[in-house]
Amino acid sequence: MATDPTFDDDAVARLRRSITRLSRLLNQAASEEGLTPTQAEVLAVVAWQGPLGPAELAEIEGLNATMLSRVVGKLDAEGLLRRMPNPADQRAAVVEGTARGREVSLRVRARRTRAVTNILAGLSPDVATTLLAALPALEALADAGVRARGPARRDG
Repeated sequence: MATDPTFDDDAVARLRRSITRLSRLLNQAASEEGLTPTQAEVLAVVAWQGPLGPAELAEIEGLNATMLSRVVGKLDAEGLLRRMPNPADQRAAVVEGTARGREVSLRVRARRTRAVTNILAGLSPDVATTLLAALPALEALADAGVRARGPARRDG
């Protein structure tokens, strides 16, 4: 007989704290490059999926136009991405990652991967196996969070 997977307040708090602690650890990789977590995520998207228009980038990252403009301006000023005229519409702009931006993004990603790899190496085989089996559920949780947030509403 299946049990009801309802989370009580304590379980929700434990999940939230775990996610927050992991998030801080992963965000440290961005701060080591002088970036905020939002800047690192925008850079990663632009560096590997660009060139992108502002509306498309806002949709992908869930940022409002004002926040996106600030983030893009900072990354542009740092030489990590560049704004260019949109070849399809000269009145609009697109942003793309620079070679330096791709290098920084790769370093952030490598640091984050090392951090998680090191944590996983310290887990017992039973816990690691359980975590591996939980990956689809964690992915579903993240996807549901993105859908619930809706497009272009995140403030950073």
